[in-house]
Amino acid sequence: MDTLLDLLNSRPLVNGEEQDALGDPAGGKRWAREHGGEGSLAELALLREARDVLQNVVRGESPPAALSSLLEGVHQIPEFTSDGLQWTVKTPPHARLAVEVVLAWAATEKQLPGRLRPCANDKCQLFLLDRSRANRARWCSMAVCGNREKARRHYERTR
Repeated sequence: MDTLLDLLNSRPLVNGEEQDALGDPAGGKRWAREHGGEGSLAELALLREARDVLQNVVRGESPPAALSSLLEGVHQIPEFTSDGLQWTVKTPPHARLAVEVVLAWAATEKQLPGRLRPCANDKCQLFLLDRSRANRARWCSMAVCGNREKARRHYERTR
């Protein structure tokens, strides 16, 4: 789940400017390697595509079926181990990390439906995974987006 959120949040706004962690080959390679990838150009291109499609799916702008193109050439192979039957995902090497992120999204939607969402701050491009009991988290960061929004609303009320 951490890699899923890291990928969704890999293009934040910093001082009003978009910063893309996967934008340049050196930074993208570093990001991919930190998350268990190889950092090849093909892998980075697929990660950028996965990020864009996942962001649209999480925002509700695209249906989950939009992710199916990212799973082409992926197979599950049954294997018997000492623990019993296990399913191993087989994927082209450059696609492994993107496929893992899509599978993490699917698992999150199954285990925590509706809890992966965009930040409620319209000027923020980040996403959050709401782990609160009440499922009422709205901001990626209470210290940043939450306080700004509350201060803005307070200012409007007192004007």
